[in-house]
Amino acid sequence: MLKHTMMGGKVHVYKREESKYWQCSSYIAGKNRRTSTKESSLGLAKQFAEDWYLTLRDKNNRGEILGETSFEEAAKKFMGEYEVVTAGHRSEGWIKGHKARVRLHLMPFFGGMGLSKITSGSAQDYRVHRISCPLNGRVPSRSTLHDEIVTLRLVLKTAQRHGWLDRLPDLSPPYSTQSKIVHRAWFSPKEYKQLYEATRVNIKAMVNQMHKRHAEDLHDMVLFAANTGLRPDEIYRLEHRDIEIVDDESTDETILEIEVRGKRGVGFCKSTANAVRPYERIVERNKPEIKDRVFPHNHLRMFNKILVQEGLKEDRDGQKRTLYSLRHTYICLRLMEGADIYQIAKNCRTSVEMIEKYYASHIKNRLDAAAINVKKPKKKSNKDGFVKVN
Repeated sequence: MLKHTMMGGKVHVYKREESKYWQCSSYIAGKNRRTSTKESSLGLAKQFAEDWYLTLRDKNNRGEILGETSFEEAAKKFMGEYEVVTAGHRSEGWIKGHKARVRLHLMPFFGGMGLSKITSGSAQDYRVHRISCPLNGRVPSRSTLHDEIVTLRLVLKTAQRHGWLDRLPDLSPPYSTQSKIVHRAWFSPKEYKQLYEATRVNIKAMVNQMHKRHAEDLHDMVLFAANTGLRPDEIYRLEHRDIEIVDDESTDETILEIEVRGKRGVGFCKSTANAVRPYERIVERNKPEIKDRVFPHNHLRMFNKILVQEGLKEDRDGQKRTLYSLRHTYICLRLMEGADIYQIAKNCRTSVEMIEKYYASHIKNRLDAAAINVKKPKKKSNKDGFVKVN
């Protein structure tokens, strides 16, 4: 076998007796790597070997070639495990969200990188990359970046469980300060009335029968969402077999009892009495089967058009209102009516802490003036210098 050494002994070019092509090899990242130059000329083979080695070395410096498991392998393992293990405990949308974040953002950046190269610094490089080079020109929000780092952490935890990673890096954002707590966008009682009156007028403006039916569905969806507190994904997943009209003994009112399927699995909700008539109209209008979706269409384009026309798309702080804002409206209106915050949290399948943080803090009815404006009795002195208490 003919053999030549180059680049200070780091690259070897050789040719076996039975082959007409030269081969090249180099020891990089704990492994001996070799390939065929596809060249029969020694001079051309040496040029190929030099380019091949320099390319490998650059990839190794970037963490793309290692004698260890890559991020891509760990991500594939995570996606294969997560869906199976969390079946029935996490919604399909939640699982799809993790897969989308891996495919669209994490894999292009970390894909060929070895797991040991993923550090606090590389996580920060990722944040800078996402903000400075946004996908489709859209700069990700703070919550979007947070979700992507959560997915990254889950992939690294998978690698740690399988022994591919010794320890998890610190993925918390540097320079972090306590973020400003801003209440969620909602509709005040006056704005909510303006909205549902606008959706009612929108029905009369429709000439086409199909468009009129969609406008009617949107009107009833607005009323239904604001009187149940369901999340938009829960509303779209809702089937008629999940809803029962009942007479509530504690309030002497007719309400809806709803079996909710959302990101937290299966939960339950009791609506206000104002949700019953919109639901009855939906049933009368659509004549559904028991397994049909209550709201098979989202009508978001029509909804946003009405918000813009009515000047309701943004609140006074510049936050954009969406269908989710009707859930926030439900919570705020219930608190303003004096509902128990613990019962509201249970009915909305969230925590008291979340409600206190994002809703209760800006509801003036939550403040008890009698408890705040307490006046202590004043002490008076008599002529002899003794303190007299009234």
